[in-house]
Amino acid sequence: MFNKGEIIHHSRDKTGSILVIDYRKHRVLTFNSQFEQSKIDRRYPHLPVHEYSRAMLLPAAFIDPGHVTILGLGGGVMAGAFHHLYPECRVHAVELRQAVLDVAREYFGLPDSDRLSVTIADARNALNDLPDASTDMILSDLYNADRMSPAQAQRQFVESCSRVLSPNGWLVLNYHRTPDAEGPYFRQLRKHFAALLIFKSKTNNTIVYASKKPFEPMHPKDPSLSNLEKRLPIDWSRLMGRVSRL
Repeated sequence: MFNKGEIIHHSRDKTGSILVIDYRKHRVLTFNSQFEQSKIDRRYPHLPVHEYSRAMLLPAAFIDPGHVTILGLGGGVMAGAFHHLYPECRVHAVELRQAVLDVAREYFGLPDSDRLSVTIADARNALNDLPDASTDMILSDLYNADRMSPAQAQRQFVESCSRVLSPNGWLVLNYHRTPDAEGPYFRQLRKHFAALLIFKSKTNNTIVYASKKPFEPMHPKDPSLSNLEKRLPIDWSRLMGRVSRL
């Protein structure tokens, strides 16, 4: 799928390959030349391209976060988007691989800012080290070359995320498939969160949203979405119209 692009970077660490591929408009990060881990518009590095990446930003319509935690940096798409969208927000990303962070900085415009910090660690260990109620939003996008990390589907992971989220906090998960709404994973989420929503992307990614507090649904034509669109044009209204409550 990458034969029409130009490989501008290829390196390896103990986990595997890291490739950066340029196209006329876009730049892609991949770990195995099969799946795109991150994709940006080369003119606007803070602007996510993948629909599922854009959908992961939707809780920003319900909360003005002072602190955001991102698990799985990749090319830094989520980090760059929140850094741009909320000028006062502090962003903390956790990435397993130092080489991925180096690539995000050199090739994907990851901001060099005192509002953005990156920890090189296993996400599970990093979560355990975070204080209670210390972040307003957790975006988890934990994937290796070809599959979602099993850590993201574990009970302890959900418990840790709930613990470190503020009382108004949101957990956002990029899930490799749609979990059974009556199965053990959603039962665990319902134990810790007041409301659950879901978004199914055209590429079969499922975004799960979990809110610590109940909230009022937002109409796709709500004026606040128009304001967000001016600051970060990702088609907020269309995306919001495809979110459903569980």
